[in-house]
Parts: sequence; structure tokens; C-alpha cells
Amino acid sequence: HEMGSAIGREAQANDVSVVLGPAVNIKRSPLCGRNFEYYSEDPYLAGITAAYYIRALQSKGIAAVLKHYTANSTEFERLKSNSRVSARALREIYLKAFEIAVKESDPCGMMSSYNHVNDKKVCEDYTLITEIPHDEWGWNGIFMTDWWNDSKHTEELKAGHDLKMSTGDIEGVTQALDSGELTREQVYVCAERVLKTLMKIGRIKNQFEKN
Repeated sequence: HEMGSAIGREAQANDVSVVLGPAVNIKRSPLCGRNFEYYSEDPYLAGITAAYYIRALQSKGIAAVLKHYTANSTEFERLKSNSRVSARALREIYLKAFEIAVKESDPCGMMSSYNHVNDKKVCEDYTLITEIPHDEWGWNGIFMTDWWNDSKHTEELKAGHDLKMSTGDIEGVTQALDSGELTREQVYVCAERVLKTLMKIGRIKNQFEKN
């Protein structure tokens, strides 16, 4: 909590509204290049620690983006890696820290990971992106991709994934809408969450109110 408060004050001082963190991936191997920012091998400890960090940021008016969702425990070939996980292990280990942090602190966003889970890109997986966090956990924040991911923008929108960072495919999305592959209703769901999230973020909300 003290760490989140310190980062929140620093974000305020630098006119930053959103912090891309905390990260709650499970420490599985000492070779994982991001272990320095992960909390634990224990999903309960990771989830509770993240919740206090997020609450502290929120107390300073700073939004948090929980990452990297999910089953992402390696940096080796991170765009191609495929985490093969049983349903029980996914629920009890790899999703649990995210679930705890979401229910205990309600972060404004989560960042999806680059990897596949059981042969499917995380951000293209309707079950992982919509059914579990939104329908089961009751969370209404936004999903954003990690930067320069290689997933298909149209498939992300169909999965209910809201925001693509740096590599959006406007032409491909437009063609999918024209062909009927993607519906406007699917896009509206994501657009609504993005707009609602913007309205929740302190300084951004103030700008809307001024205008």
C-alpha cells in the first residue's frame, strides 16, 4: 500500500493518470525476465498485494492496469509461447491472483498477455476475455493489449477485448463490419466500456466536465 501511494504521488506530480501495473503473474521459473515485478509463487499473496497497491493508487486519483492476463510466465518467444494449462490449474493458480485483485480493488483496466493459452491467443479468447472476468467476476473495466502484439484486431473485438495499443487495424475492422464478420453491437460493447472508463479516470474526467 505504501508503494502504491508513493507511485501515486509521483504520477500526480508528473501529470500521469494511468499506471500500467501492478503485475501479478506467477513466478514459475527463475529464468522469467519479468520476475522482478511479480510478487509471488502464491496467487493469494499476489492477488492481495496487488489489491492494496491498486487501492493506494486509486486513493491518489490514479487508475491502475492489472497485468499480464494470463498464464504468462516466460519472456522466451513471448509472442509465440503457448501455455498448456488444465482448467483447474488455470482457475486455482493463474487466474486466481487476477480474480482476487479485481474483486478486492476493481482496477480500471487489465492488460492482456502476448501468449496463447491452450493453443489460442489470450486476447482472442471469448471465455478468458468476456465470460470469466465480466460475466463471472462482475468486472466492468477495459482490456488493453500489450504493445505491438500480433493478434488479429477483429478477433479481439469479437472476444470482447476493448483497446488495441499501437497496432490497430482500422481497415481490417472496417472490412469485417462491411462483410458481417463483425457486428456493430460487438464494437459498441467495447466502445462503451472504453468511454465509461475514461469518465472514471480523475484528470480525464475533469477535462470532459470542463468541455
